[in-house]
Amino acid sequence: MNKTVQLQDLGLKDYKQSWDYQEVLFKRIVDQKIKNRREGTAVPTVNHFLFVEHPHVYTLGKSGDMNNLLVNEAQLQAKQATFYKINRGGDITYHGPGQIVGYPILDLDNFFTDIHKYLRFLEEMVILTLAEYGLKAERSKGETGVWLDVGTPFARKICAMGVRASRWVTMHGFALNVNTDLGYFDLMIPCGIKDKAVTSLNVELGRAKIDMKEVKEKLLKHFKALFEAEMELKSKVL
Repeated sequence: MNKTVQLQDLGLKDYKQSWDYQEVLFKRIVDQKIKNRREGTAVPTVNHFLFVEHPHVYTLGKSGDMNNLLVNEAQLQAKQATFYKINRGGDITYHGPGQIVGYPILDLDNFFTDIHKYLRFLEEMVILTLAEYGLKAERSKGETGVWLDVGTPFARKICAMGVRASRWVTMHGFALNVNTDLGYFDLMIPCGIKDKAVTSLNVELGRAKIDMKEVKEKLLKHFKALFEAEMELKSKVL
């Protein structure tokens, strides 16, 4: 089993470009697994973890409802935002500047073959990171992601998640609101959930801006501990 994960920070990158790159990495892993099985070889598969920020974009998962996007194409253009239907699970979500998006593209055969455990570990990574900032973040039963004040009228989501897995290879991932312009969430029903708000780390801490690099370092620290992984920094290829 190969528990080394190649880390790349793509910076601010167009959503479609990043999605296409994910697909390339995903296909390489799947193709290697198929070849190993067909030829009886045991060539290690490569794991990846991508950090990225996207320009304003809305994405709708396979089970999503278009009615949860509350604006038309002209209004999206006016807000300098784009829209994509994509192949992850979940409903509608927003990505934009000031948000840390993480795409782990892992061969779970290198770690554990349990997609629910995988999602819980991603949630735990975020929960432990937010705890370092003094926030008590939690899971909300039946709602993937990370929340604050669960079970109260003030429940609000701080991190959205949506993944795809095939042959135990993952793609897509999580989006943690750090310095995000929360006004963009008003243009949709986040994740199709009408009665709960959305928040960000800087709002919760009452600070104008949070150091994104610092948050990424904390996320990686907890990712490594939970997945018992080693990180290997790779230069950008996009």
